[in-house]
Amino acid sequence: MSDELEARVRAAGLLTPGRAVVVLYSGGGDSTCLLDLAARIAGAPAVTALHLNYGLRDAAAGDERHCRATCAALGVALAVRRPRRPAVGNLQAWARDQRYGAAAALAEPRGADVAAGHTATDQVETILYRLASSPSRRALLGMRPRDGRLVRPLLMFTRADARAYCRARGLGWREDESNAADAYARGRIRGELVPALERIHPAAQANVLALAEILREEADVLSELVDAALADGDAIELARLRSLTPALRRLVVQRLADATAGRPAAGVARRAEEIAALPDSGTAALDLPGGVRATARSGRLRFGRTPNDRAPHGGAPVPGAEAPADGGNQRAERALNQPAEPAPKMQE
Repeated sequence: MSDELEARVRAAGLLTPGRAVVVLYSGGGDSTCLLDLAARIAGAPAVTALHLNYGLRDAAAGDERHCRATCAALGVALAVRRPRRPAVGNLQAWARDQRYGAAAALAEPRGADVAAGHTATDQVETILYRLASSPSRRALLGMRPRDGRLVRPLLMFTRADARAYCRARGLGWREDESNAADAYARGRIRGELVPALERIHPAAQANVLALAEILREEADVLSELVDAALADGDAIELARLRSLTPALRRLVVQRLADATAGRPAAGVARRAEEIAALPDSGTAALDLPGGVRATARSGRLRFGRTPNDRAPHGGAPVPGAEAPADGGNQRAERALNQPAEPAPKMQE
């Protein structure tokens, strides 16, 4: 099993001999599998493991000691960060900000990739979470194997595959009991929703993954249509926008908003009809979610940032407001210039 898994990861090309990579290493089974593969494929001198000790669990010190011992055994450099827990705010979002920010700080000077241990099992949980919490087409696309600097070499394997690899290689790992708890949405999906779907159909997880792959391929086709509609770059004539089908109109305004925000500006597509209704004469503006503003001037539409990143009438985030459950992904992955990733488990 371990040889086959390694061969498939090598063939995928996300880890390559000699290419620098920062591995997000919690000490759990998935990240342990990933770290060992990175050392074997890229070579130990090219690998830096990053462990964040958030101090949130009684076992945190033991996790760090385990990571130090494993990295020493593999001959891999280890960087440990111990961020101070905030007094208020979304704890998981803060942890993601810290994790990806620290990874970017390590990776950028070296021109390195950042490798995360997300598996096919995580992919299913992510899609189901987004399906329940985000009414958009992007919710069903899941995670891509590569998003710019961020790579996910284990996406083709299940969580059970990763642990089987570790057992075959004689590698120990740490278990985070909070992953099985129902305090967070991820735990409820893992412990309740996925088993319920498998009782309905034993191939439920495989079918979710197959659907996501089909939709990602179709998303590439839709992206080409948006490119054609935005032949003028970062602006479009209102008359041209109105001539598009409603579906393409939504995609166009979402693309413009995302480019302005520097991240997915969730919810803008649902305002496409309001945007298209802006007047052809004079100047008019509409504040939108994600801290962006649509401005029509003499019939030409452009997007810009909302002044002070506030949009009282459009739903943009207000400083000090609590972020949504996966909102921290967008902030965290901006450090890597990546699209938003799901609310990942703390341990893996």
